[in-house]
Amino acid sequence: MPSIQSDRFDTDVIVMGGGPIGLTTACALAHHGVAFRIFESRTEPKPYSRANNLWARPQELLASIGIRDALAQKAYAITKVNTLLNGRPVDPIAIADVASPFGPVLYSGQDVIETTLSERIEAGGGRLERGRKVVGFRQDDEGVTVEIVAVGEDGSATGEPESLRCRYLVGADGGAGFVRRELGLDFEPEKLPDCMNRQLDAKLSWRRSTDHDHLWFFYYPRGFCGVLPVWGGYHRLFFLSDDTGLPDRDPTLDEMQAIAREVTEDETLTLTDPIWLTHSRFQHGVSPHYRKDRVFLVGDAGHLTLPAGGQGMNAGFHDAVGLAWRLATVLHGRAEPVLLDSYDTERGGEHRRLDRQQVQGFQNSVYRGKLKDAAVSVAAAVRPDIGSLLQGTDDLQQLSVAYPTSPLNEDGFGLAHGLWHRDAPKPGERAPDAPVIAADGTSTTLFQHIYNPDCRTFGWALLLFDGRQRDALPDLRRAAGEFGAWDWVRPRLVLGAAVATSGDGLALSDLDGEAHAAYGIGSSPAMVLVRPDGHIAFRGPADRIEALGAYCSKVFGLAGG
Repeated sequence: MPSIQSDRFDTDVIVMGGGPIGLTTACALAHHGVAFRIFESRTEPKPYSRANNLWARPQELLASIGIRDALAQKAYAITKVNTLLNGRPVDPIAIADVASPFGPVLYSGQDVIETTLSERIEAGGGRLERGRKVVGFRQDDEGVTVEIVAVGEDGSATGEPESLRCRYLVGADGGAGFVRRELGLDFEPEKLPDCMNRQLDAKLSWRRSTDHDHLWFFYYPRGFCGVLPVWGGYHRLFFLSDDTGLPDRDPTLDEMQAIAREVTEDETLTLTDPIWLTHSRFQHGVSPHYRKDRVFLVGDAGHLTLPAGGQGMNAGFHDAVGLAWRLATVLHGRAEPVLLDSYDTERGGEHRRLDRQQVQGFQNSVYRGKLKDAAVSVAAAVRPDIGSLLQGTDDLQQLSVAYPTSPLNEDGFGLAHGLWHRDAPKPGERAPDAPVIAADGTSTTLFQHIYNPDCRTFGWALLLFDGRQRDALPDLRRAAGEFGAWDWVRPRLVLGAAVATSGDGLALSDLDGEAHAAYGIGSSPAMVLVRPDGHIAFRGPADRIEALGAYCSKVFGLAGG
């Protein structure tokens, strides 16, 4: 899929910021065949691990653009979370036991993630341009003129600004970045009082497991401690706690070892070879919008996050992947304004929800107090999932992230279907996976046909279910042909009873009805249109082809236009 870049533009998209989310945005744009340039003001990568975990849903998104496996090669796969509440173990969380092909949580390091993504960009013919930063931009009806200046190690300019012309600008330049402020979308962060985080990455020896498939969390009277693996044989220990009596500086190794022994109740615990000692206080907030005309925000450029549940960087991966396929669709002339409008509605709304969730996590972990602490101890006896609930959510894996108010949603099923199949995934929700059999007889899953990591496309998957009706195939074939006018809509027949012929190369067998059940499809043929990011856009009866046609016209424009 060639770029539509013309002589009037230096590139289609400029990405400002070379952290994990900016780099992922660039990888996603490359996957969809969009020309880009990506700039980073830092002349060298930071050596510290910082954000370091990848939950299941972000892994699905990264897999959809073909970069998840490269990140997994330098990451530890976590399968169990151990929690102790005031010294008493509660039921461990089998964190990998979720309905996703990527249940184990990946723990690596931000430095490793950035290096891996940079290498992927270079392998595709691009590069991260370091020592360059945006100092100004202006928009017009056709594009954005961006002023870029070279900077030295201290961040000061070393030359005159260069003007570059692009169709869209993406701000991925972090919480203190330039782009958000220049757009007038800044916000006043809310500070969390009387709280400090002290943290180090070091070699760990103690009387508990140092296997790299475990996480350990300790809730103690003054705060919350985590023991997490970091790529290279290290562990991270952090202590979120009441700051009374704590010096406002980075901790020493001896201080960290002393508090670790106290909190874990293990006097043998020993920390050596530290590679990072730091402290921080917390503030949070969300930009009022994630888009202004031709400029977009992704990741920390649009929010300041709290570390509860390690959700911040992972939320940014949703931004990056969700924005890239939209830009690709628009840049190839195949979208109406509603497509770009939906980015702000969806991601801005999700970040505000996440912000509330993280505050709740801090209330549970740091600001408990004696009464709440006692209540949590009682609840632990009857709630085996108390560990995840203390984080502020029962979905650390982000599989329930949904966009219920998205303008891209349309539901063609009536009220009766909703009542009868109330657990079925609805428009805006993640499309589930399910086992099916391909036309050649091999075992596969729906994800292999919903997503398309091995080719450059922003395609949408149209799942045509036969409703386990043997005579439904002719109508499903007609529906598949009808949407051939939109060549980026990829039909797939999901047959529970109808028998495919040799010409039905797109047919998937669902003889035992597992895929039908996952989507709440009963005894009538149905259509489900799935977006490139794996969220359901439209669903309805298969005999309502005109309804889906109207939906496609609303989002993509007239067929052949």
